[in-house]
Amino acid sequence: MTQSQPQTHSDIRIPGWWQVLPPATHPYLLLCRLDRPIGWWLLLLPGWWVIPVAAPSASAMLHLMVLFLIGAVTMRAAGCVVNDLWDRRLDQKVERTAARPLAAGIISVPAAMLFLAFLGLIGLAVLVQLPPLAILTGIAALPLVILYPLAKRITWWPQAVLGLTFSWGVPLGWTAATAALPPVEVGLIYAGTVCWVFGYDTIYAVQDMKDDRIVGVKSSALGLGRYLRYGVAIAYLLAIMLIGAGGWLMIGAGVWITGLAGMALHLVWQTKRVDAKDPAGALTLFKSNRDAGLLLTAGMVMQAMAG
Repeated sequence: MTQSQPQTHSDIRIPGWWQVLPPATHPYLLLCRLDRPIGWWLLLLPGWWVIPVAAPSASAMLHLMVLFLIGAVTMRAAGCVVNDLWDRRLDQKVERTAARPLAAGIISVPAAMLFLAFLGLIGLAVLVQLPPLAILTGIAALPLVILYPLAKRITWWPQAVLGLTFSWGVPLGWTAATAALPPVEVGLIYAGTVCWVFGYDTIYAVQDMKDDRIVGVKSSALGLGRYLRYGVAIAYLLAIMLIGAGGWLMIGAGVWITGLAGMALHLVWQTKRVDAKDPAGALTLFKSNRDAGLLLTAGMVMQAMAG
C-alpha cells in the first residue's frame, strides 16, 4: 500500500497477498476488491449451478466454468469500480469505506474510468468466446450493473436490484451452454437465486446500518428493522423452494438434491445467527455464502458426472 493511504480502515485488510505486487498496482487492486474474493465467488456460483446440467459434455462444462471464472472476477471488479465512482462522496462519510482509493483521492476519476475500460475489454474478450445469444444475454446485464449504486438512494430494497444483477449467471450459463433461450425452469432457478442474493446482501448491510442512517443510504436491513431475521428467513426459504422447483423440473430426482439440501441447512444456520447488533458476525455469515453456494455446485457437478 502506498504511504499516502490511510492506515485505519475496516474495509481493507493489511497485509494482503497483493503486497508482493508492484506498489503502483495496489490502489487498483483495492479499487476492484481483488483483496476480497467473496464478491466474485458469489457472482460466479449461479452460473456454475446451471452449466453442469446444461453443457453437452464434461469438457464443455469445464471450459465454460473456467471462462465464467475469469468473467466473474473481471465483471465483479468492473462493478466495484462503477459502485465507487457513484459512491465516492458517500464513502468518505462511512467508516468502513472512507479509505477506498476513490474516496480517499488516491485514484482520480479519469484514471478509474480508464481502468474500467480496461476491465471491460477483458470481459468482452471472454464474452466473444460464447454463442451469439449468450453475448446478447451478457450485454443485457449492463444496465443492472450501472443502476445498482443508484438504487440505494431511492429505495429501501436495493438488495433486490443486486439480486437481479448477481443472479444473471443463471440465464447466461444456460445460453452459453445451449445457445438457446432459457426455459421456464431456468427462470425459476434465476428467481430463487435473486432471493438468495437478497438474503445474503441484507445480512451484509447489517455492517453499515449505523452509518447508513446518518448519510441517508437505504438498505433492506434498515427497511426490515426488527423483522430482519424474518426477512432473511423468508428470502432464503423462497430461494430453496424456487431453485428446488426449477431443478426438479429440469433434472428430476438425482444426486443434485443432496447439494440443495446441504445449501438449505447452511442457510438455516445463517438465519439463526444473524443479529442486527453484531456487524462483525454479519460479515462472517455473509462470507459463508460461498460455502453454501459451493454445496449446490458440487451437487450439480456430481449430477452431470453421473450422466
